[in-house]
Amino acid sequence: MTAIWPDHLFLVGCGNMAGQMLSRWLACGLDPARVTVLRPSGRAVADGVTVVTAYPAALPAGTTILLGMKPYQIADVAAALAPLCHAATPIVSILAGTTLADLRTRFPGARDIVRAMPNLPVGLGEGVVALFTDVATDRQAKADLAALIQPLGLAEWIADEALFNRVTALSGCGPAFLFRFIDALARAGEAIGIPAPQAARMALATVQGAANMAAGAAASPAALADQVASPGGMTREGLNVLDADDRLLALLTDTLAAARDRGEAMARGA
Repeated sequence: MTAIWPDHLFLVGCGNMAGQMLSRWLACGLDPARVTVLRPSGRAVADGVTVVTAYPAALPAGTTILLGMKPYQIADVAAALAPLCHAATPIVSILAGTTLADLRTRFPGARDIVRAMPNLPVGLGEGVVALFTDVATDRQAKADLAALIQPLGLAEWIADEALFNRVTALSGCGPAFLFRFIDALARAGEAIGIPAPQAARMALATVQGAANMAAGAAASPAALADQVASPGGMTREGLNVLDADDRLLALLTDTLAAARDRGEAMARGA
C-alpha cells in the first residue's frame, strides 16, 4: 500500500506520539507545506511546517485532523474545532480513553472519525497502530486513512472497540515495558559481575537481534526459545527460572491488566 497524503494535515498538539508520527510522515515524503500544527507555545516543529497558537477561522479544503493533545483537553478543543468540521473532514484521534461515541458527540458534523493508538516506534516506521471506526465512516475515507497510517508500521484494525484498551496495554504501552526489561537485563548482567557499560550495550544488542530474528522466523517465539535451550544447558536453567509457576507470564499479565484497567477508568472519567 502506498501512502496517501491528505491535501492538508492539521495537528492539534504535537507531543511525543504525534511528533513521532509527523516526523515519520515528513521523512516519507509528506510536504511540510501541507501541515499546520496548533501549539499554544508556538514552538517550531519542523522546517516548513506552519505552527499556529490559535484556531484558524476556517480549515483548508481537503484537511485531515489529527487529535494529538492530552485527553483531558478534549472538551475545550472540541468546542473550538467542531464548528470548523464538516462531513468531508476526516478526524484521527490518538486520545487514550476517549471513545468513538464521545468523539461523535463532540464532533457531530464529522462523518469520518477513526480512533488510532500508535506506539513510539512509529517514528522509525516500525510501530504498531491499532485502528477502530464504525460503519458511519465512509469506506474510501477509511482506506485513505489506512494508507496514511501505513508508513508508520503495522496497522491493525480492531473489530470491537471494547478491545481497544486491551490492545493499547499490549502495543501502546508495550515499548515502555520492553525498555524496562532491557534495563533490568543489563542490571542483572551487572549484578553477576559484568561491567555496567558492557552489560548495557550487550543487553540492548541482544534484545534487538533476538527481536529481528523472531520477526523473520517461521517458528513462534516460544519455539525459538526451546531451540536455543539445549537439555541440561545454561539457557535451559535460566528458562526454568522464568517458567517456574508461569511467573513471567503472570507478571506480564498483571502488567497488561493494570494498564488496561487504567484505560477503562480514564474512559469512565471522560
